[in-house]
Amino acid sequence: MVRYYLERIAGARHLNAFLEVYETEALEKARELDARISRGETLGPLAGVIVGNKDVICYKDHKVSAASRILEGFTSLYSATAIERLLAADAIIIGSLNCDEFAMGSTNENSAFGPVLNALDTTRVPGGSSGGSAVAVQAGLCHVSLGSDTGGSVRQPADFCGIVGLKPTYGRISRYGLIAYASSFDQIGIFGRNIADVAAVLQVIAGPDEFDSTVAQQEVPDYQLSPAHNKSYKIAYLKDALYHEGLDTEMRAAYTGFFEELETAGNTVTAADFAYLDYVVPAYYVLTTAEASSNLSRYDGVKFGHRTAEKNLDLTEFYKKSRSEGFGKEVKRRILLGTFVLSAGYYDAYYTKAQQVRRLVVDKLSEILSQYDAILMPTVPCTAFKIGEKTEDPIAMYLADIYTVLANLAGVPAISVPLRRHSNGMPFGVQIITKQFDEANLLNIADHVMQMNSVKPSIVD
Repeated sequence: MVRYYLERIAGARHLNAFLEVYETEALEKARELDARISRGETLGPLAGVIVGNKDVICYKDHKVSAASRILEGFTSLYSATAIERLLAADAIIIGSLNCDEFAMGSTNENSAFGPVLNALDTTRVPGGSSGGSAVAVQAGLCHVSLGSDTGGSVRQPADFCGIVGLKPTYGRISRYGLIAYASSFDQIGIFGRNIADVAAVLQVIAGPDEFDSTVAQQEVPDYQLSPAHNKSYKIAYLKDALYHEGLDTEMRAAYTGFFEELETAGNTVTAADFAYLDYVVPAYYVLTTAEASSNLSRYDGVKFGHRTAEKNLDLTEFYKKSRSEGFGKEVKRRILLGTFVLSAGYYDAYYTKAQQVRRLVVDKLSEILSQYDAILMPTVPCTAFKIGEKTEDPIAMYLADIYTVLANLAGVPAISVPLRRHSNGMPFGVQIITKQFDEANLLNIADHVMQMNSVKPSIVD
């Protein structure tokens, strides 16, 4: 199996999904598992599962760069808790996956090591920031992969690539070993071809961790119970999301038709008002850039990161030169924006106001989810767009996150599953949101939705 995936990876180098492939190590692990099988030993629950790892999740003695020149060549001194748990479950990690620099981006065009290409149409973006993780599953280069989701960075590329992408509740999976972008938003997520695979990985990596003070202490339920497909659900859709002017009209018609199918199948589907939709993107970018400004201050060429080769600089010039050389354009933009909103005279006008909006969003979503099993809404407003199409318009790029940032602001779990094919040939999905720590219900509903879908995951042969 490892050789099969290594051959596929070698044949898909043009997609630029992998930054590094652990060929020798993966084969050694496979031989070890084969030997244990021949001896009749009991193996872990993920024995033989081939996993790709986003280049923001630390793996001891392996390079981790967050797809940035500022960390180029850096070798991790420890493994993230999620990686430790995968290895303990006998999973085989086959390589590190390309992404937007420091997980900042929606297209995977911001990597210092070049863009990732969508395997369904290499002229189009795969989404971001976990574009490499999505394409690795989409192109059949691994069974499952890990990504990170700060504002949609698992669900949006899953949608663009026609696969499944899960962002769990904030705190459900330990963030220990995840390179920070915005600490109150970041969450490790999972890409897969089906709900069962995603549930199996979540089962292993979720749960308390002494190394992460923000991780939830709740017991991890059994996510792999047989889904109850004979159950009917009470579902809400956000009217403001479905009829937002930014949503592609063909996609709107598909969602409306699918909601009718859900009702015909015995579910209750009701429109719910959510008046804050146009405020979620501004609030999200104020808060996340503020946190990024703080988190990325450590990369200064002294404590961490690229150090300029120029000599005879004073300390301020040394910092400026090192960071200017090491960070890419999008990361610089977000650091500058975050520093601005935290500055004296603007803190209350922007940062405090954004926190107040976040509170309103949390309360309103909680109110809706207390009355319904789940919320269904678009994952993105359009299908995967052409490479370079939005790079010169950062506002248009940011507004593409309008449907995904909601779950991150509120800290609730959300999943994107494939739904239909657009007339342009590209897939698009539907996003499902449930209340905090209700992943078991989320996965059941997602499986129910996938059974009804006319489009199955887009695995490219």
